[in-house]
Amino acid sequence: GHSLVLSSLIPNCLSYDPTFSFEIAVIMREGLRRMYQEQEDILYYITVMNENYAHPGMKAGQEEGIIKGLYLFQKAEDNTKHRVQLMGSGTILREVIAAADLLKNDWGIAADVWSAPSFTLLARDGQDAERYNMLHPTETARLPYFTECLKDTQGPIVVSTDYMRTYAEQVRAF
Repeated sequence: GHSLVLSSLIPNCLSYDPTFSFEIAVIMREGLRRMYQEQEDILYYITVMNENYAHPGMKAGQEEGIIKGLYLFQKAEDNTKHRVQLMGSGTILREVIAAADLLKNDWGIAADVWSAPSFTLLARDGQDAERYNMLHPTETARLPYFTECLKDTQGPIVVSTDYMRTYAEQVRAF
């Protein structure tokens, strides 16, 4: 449960924990573009699991979020009084989706489901925004991508992964 934490220590390593085949396809295509076509000095670390489960199709507009590390996978349909943001990566995301159904059916709580293929990239983006804001105090502050995605949401944010707590904790500040 620590491999993604360790890979986060390598500055030119882009690590991902995808859940669905379309996430893997987007990450692989972007990796080939950057490493082969653009000749960037980077490497990718991608975890893939061997569980057998149905893979949905990708919705329009999800590619950018996959590459950046976070996208809204499933928005709750009802607008109940109570709402929560559920987030997961890897095979645990399937359990997060099941939790959203449980919350809706048993307790009437709406749950938006977010896929977070890379908490490491989200953390790096947040740190880059903090550094930029510190070095440019008179300019408009940059918002981390993680913050931008969640700024208009309601309710608590609950994160689930297959990894050590510190993996998801990387984004707490943002």
